[in-house]
Amino acid sequence: MTGFERGLAGVDYAVIAAYALVVIALGLWAGRKQASGTDFFLASRDSNWLVIGLSLLASNISSSTLIGLAGAAYATGIAVYNYEWMATVILVFFCVFFLPFILRSKVYTMPEFLERRYSRPVRVYFSALTIFLSVFVDKAATLYGGALMLSLIVPGVPLWAMVIVLAVLAGVYTIVGGLKAVLYTEVLQAVILLGAAMVLSFFAFDKVGGWANVVANVPAEKLSLFRPIDDPSVPWLGLLTGVPILGFYFWCTNQFMVQRVLSAKSLDHGRWGSLFAGLLKLPVLFLMVLPGTFAILLYPHLKNPDIVYPTLMFDLLPTGLLGLVVAGFLAAIMSATASTFNSAATLFTMDFARHWYPDMDGKRLVRTGRLATLGFLAVAVIIAPQIERFGSVWQYLQGMLSYTAPPIVTVFLMGLFWPRANSRGAGFAIATGLVIGIGLFIAINVTGSLKLHFLYVAPILLVASGIAMVIGSLQAPAPAPESIASLLWNPSFFRAETAELEGVAWWANYRILSVLLLMLTAVIVFKFR
Repeated sequence: MTGFERGLAGVDYAVIAAYALVVIALGLWAGRKQASGTDFFLASRDSNWLVIGLSLLASNISSSTLIGLAGAAYATGIAVYNYEWMATVILVFFCVFFLPFILRSKVYTMPEFLERRYSRPVRVYFSALTIFLSVFVDKAATLYGGALMLSLIVPGVPLWAMVIVLAVLAGVYTIVGGLKAVLYTEVLQAVILLGAAMVLSFFAFDKVGGWANVVANVPAEKLSLFRPIDDPSVPWLGLLTGVPILGFYFWCTNQFMVQRVLSAKSLDHGRWGSLFAGLLKLPVLFLMVLPGTFAILLYPHLKNPDIVYPTLMFDLLPTGLLGLVVAGFLAAIMSATASTFNSAATLFTMDFARHWYPDMDGKRLVRTGRLATLGFLAVAVIIAPQIERFGSVWQYLQGMLSYTAPPIVTVFLMGLFWPRANSRGAGFAIATGLVIGIGLFIAINVTGSLKLHFLYVAPILLVASGIAMVIGSLQAPAPAPESIASLLWNPSFFRAETAELEGVAWWANYRILSVLLLMLTAVIVFKFR
């Protein structure tokens, strides 16, 4: 790959270097006192709503997201935004039905929550699956994609060297400071990321000649969120059935994201932070998706949609601002990478190491977490440069979420709403979903004997896992009511909460905020329907 004709100027390099130094210094300062597992893994359970909301956004927006959103908008249209606004709806659901029971349980990890609801084997499976998907698939790909784009920006540096630099930048403060360091740096990175995206979007909008010119010259289907049922990108039926399942897994059960909410100082701050993250997802259409649409008019002959974002950067931005946007790109890579390493280390330490060595004190837990972080970082660095050798097979791995997440979603949802769900049912659901998921993956992606959009795979596996859950649960005794009462949602909980909220000001009432957020989401979706 070759770089762009225009390179970075000295001012740009100075901005980038200043950003990197400030982030590392902030991370080391924030995480300087880590005496216990709660300190290292959950930031002392003292995070406020602003930190949680910005951190959730920064963790979610990786380099592959920036590249992918603009590239997808360029190639197929703005339908890719459906994943973003649906996240807002999912986060409202999370706040209403799920979050109170997670925080009440005082767990360190989401697999630990499953053990309390079901059994140890269910916890082990989910924890191992999350570690594999996060480190071996997702974050290795993030490092690879980030390094690939940076090799365009700074040509001449080997890909493996770029991967190491990115990993080390994110790993230094993560290893030392744990989740608190990650949270503090992600707040700064979210601000830089949003600011950089706003600058680039403004310049692209100005260059394209305004919205009227976009509407007049871009095909109408590329400006619509709702696509035909056979659309290869986001068919409308898949939007309604598949996207919510993947969204629930990612935002409500994935340690990578939920760990930020587990660090909340109170239930209110956890809810406010989650809703704030939902609010921040809405402008993504204007800041990260539509610039790819503008590029259709500005650069109609790009062969590779993945270079849309860097092309906009180098073509439109003046010196200095280019450095800021490159720093925003680095922020996306570092925040997503750091949060994944920290969550994977939390899973390994609390779900495995503490089980093997139950007498570990706070200092040993912290030490184990740091070593695990270093180990996962090394694994991702080793795998990332090899990804290009896998070709299309690796692309299949990137779609593994549709084939692996639905059984877990089934276990969580039925465990939350159905008191009769038990450990045997959970085992049936996971085994059934795993077997059918592997079969569908091979038929669709390896042999090609079945043509089925991955968004249709998710609901099929959810239904199959649900049926297996019912069959398995009815074959064994129901769990003791007193052992699961605090882990179940029921109408009496909702009524009691209604009474508690009667004297709360509207701006602090999460239900009112949720309704307002859903209304705002509906307005945007209707506008671009």
